[in-house]
Amino acid sequence: MTDPNLVLQQLLQRGGLIAFPPTSRYYGIETTVLETAGRQQVLYLKRRFLPLPERFELLREHVVNQGERLDNIAAHYLGDPEQFWRLCDANGVMRPGELEEIGRRLRITLPEGIPGMPHA
Repeated sequence: MTDPNLVLQQLLQRGGLIAFPPTSRYYGIETTVLETAGRQQVLYLKRRFLPLPERFELLREHVVNQGERLDNIAAHYLGDPEQFWRLCDANGVMRPGELEEIGRRLRITLPEGIPGMPHA
């Protein structure tokens, strides 16, 4: 069986570069090294904080219906089910399941920091 810590280390470092694609929630997050008591160095990602929902330009809202999943909602509005994390960020939640509550109003937004067009 493969050591999960080794796999994580390989994912985090490829020739000193972070291996996350630009569409990843973790793209651009800095890494740092922890030296253990046994003098082993462990590379890890620094903590990622949720951005403020106010930083996202609202496009529309979506009311969650019974049986809907966040990945399917992301695919519908954002064109990619793996972008569900953008919905989490725009709605100020860490756990995706929090957004699947029936009747919940989800903010569908532009990516963080991209301003909307006035009167578009």
